[in-house]
Amino acid sequence: MPLYEHVLIARQDLSNAQAEGLVEHFSTVLSDNGGKVVESEYWGVKTMAYKINKNRKGHYAFLKSDAPSAAVQEMERLARLHDDVMRVLTIKVDAHEEGPSVQMQKRDDREDRGSRDDRGPRPERRERR
Repeated sequence: MPLYEHVLIARQDLSNAQAEGLVEHFSTVLSDNGGKVVESEYWGVKTMAYKINKNRKGHYAFLKSDAPSAAVQEMERLARLHDDVMRVLTIKVDAHEEGPSVQMQKRDDREDRGSRDDRGPRPERRERR
């Protein structure tokens, strides 16, 4: 079966338990339609880049699934109809990455990024007259 990754954004006025309940609900929808959820993560309340439905923040959740496309389509359809879900993003991947996602890693554990000193010297500023 194909592998998918899903990110859900729920309304900010939900409690943490309600947001995690949404993750369980959509995991059940996937499993009822012949798929399975490999891993799920609750990322917490995060500030969004722009307002969605007059909300500046939202509860973010991440799911890794192994499911047929019909199960994914049904899950997305129900998520779009659900009043508490603001956005859904589903991506088909070749393989799931091992370990926690980048959002769940501590800042010190991220080895990909160099320190700010690695960027080189700052250009000189010219004075205005």
